[in-house]
Amino acid sequence: MSALVWLVMGIVLVIAEMFGGELVLLMLAGGAFAAAGVEVAVDPPLWVDLVVFSAVSVLLLAAVRPIARRHLLTRPHVLTNTEALPGQEALVLERVDYRDGRVKIGGEIWSARADRPAEVFEAGAHVLVVEIDGATAVVAGN
Repeated sequence: MSALVWLVMGIVLVIAEMFGGELVLLMLAGGAFAAAGVEVAVDPPLWVDLVVFSAVSVLLLAAVRPIARRHLLTRPHVLTNTEALPGQEALVLERVDYRDGRVKIGGEIWSARADRPAEVFEAGAHVLVVEIDGATAVVAGN
């Protein structure tokens, strides 16, 4: 088979991979490109091209694809919205006890309550956000 045919087949497989995303067609494209390279370098019979295509494709599917998928699917977990608030410092705006109060967290005003019944925080105190319970920040002393 002509090297140009293998090259075109590889390009078509790469383009088709863009619509799938499973990396299978990309690994087959690697096999096609390897067969094109062998065809250009040695000009062997067709069966050699097919063996190179098959061997490289299987090797890429078995060795490279699992690693590539792991890297593509593993994304760092970025805390956003209320997930990012626990652990942050807050400024008490209105007295906070076990029932209610107001704090300022990162420029936003939140209703708040202390995490223990005996704790009371006066205005101006700095507290630590322990958790978010609905629309209420549960806070504790620093």
